Amino acid sequence: MITLEQLRAWGADVDEAMPRCLNNEAFYSRLVGKAVEEPTFDRLREALEAGDLDKAFEYAHALKGVTGNLALTPIDRPVREITELLRSRTDMDYGPLLAEILSQRDALRELCK
Repeated sequence: MITLEQLRAWGADVDEAMPRCLNNEAFYSRLVGKAVEEPTFDRLREALEAGDLDKAFEYAHALKGVTGNLALTPIDRPVREITELLRSRTDMDYGPLLAEILSQRDALRELCK
């Protein structure tokens, strides 16, 4: 199970997230472990690859809630950015933002093993 120190070192704002988890380290760690396995990351990628910006927005918005509540800052920052761009249906290459999101998710996933 990932520790608070590992999460801090990765960049999570543990101090912001812990009160939401009743200051229960084991509970927070379990939620983080579940978050990195969230299928919505892959659904976001699939929707963007298909050019379905409506679905992509829906998935990005859902991820924003998860990553924001858990204060997973390295993922949350690009998730928030892509959510707002998708909200306005900005015509652009979402690839770099998606790559950053998935890269940070994968890095955190490795720490959770």
